Amino acid sequence: MFTFSDLFQWDRFITPTIIKTFYWLVIALICLFGISGIFSGLAAMAISPFAGFLVVLYSIASVVVGIVFSRIVAEFILIVFRINEHLGAIRDQGGMR
Repeated sequence: MFTFSDLFQWDRFITPTIIKTFYWLVIALICLFGISGIFSGLAAMAISPFAGFLVVLYSIASVVVGIVFSRIVAEFILIVFRINEHLGAIRDQGGMR
């Protein structure tokens, strides 16, 4: 975990510790937008049943794709930071010789 003083120092990164929080916030937003789309599709079924059904299907599919895509982005960010740590360890090993 990071402390408040870490925000003003550049000794370590804070992104890897807070990326999980942002990931869950994005998941919550995706689910809220998906639920909103489903309700919009159900309301549109009163006017045009086929169009409303398509909106409901599109909303469900976009929730699934959004969750998978957000997980991929979060893992990519964590991988970049892990690569940085490994490169630092390799650099430190090379300086000892």
